[in-house]
Amino acid sequence: LFTKGGGQWLEAMAETGCDALGLDWTTDIADARRRVGDKVALQGNMDPSMLYAPPARIEEEVATILAGFGHGEGHVFNLGHGIHQDVPP
Repeated sequence: LFTKGGGQWLEAMAETGCDALGLDWTTDIADARRRVGDKVALQGNMDPSMLYAPPARIEEEVATILAGFGHGEGHVFNLGHGIHQDVPP
């Protein structure tokens, strides 16, 4: 289940019977994990504009997101929304 800007409804969305919640980049993944626990997997949530940053900065952001999720299963690392068409390969 994915909503853009839906962070305020995490608990309600986790109760819908879905297997995973897609988080956009405006929702802190550590906060989302605290709020829904292990009821559902979490997908996301790197800001797509981060792909314009230098590789070292991207690596820092990836590490921050992974640390925010913490240990355990149930995280699908992904962008927090679609990739911009002009992002360099």
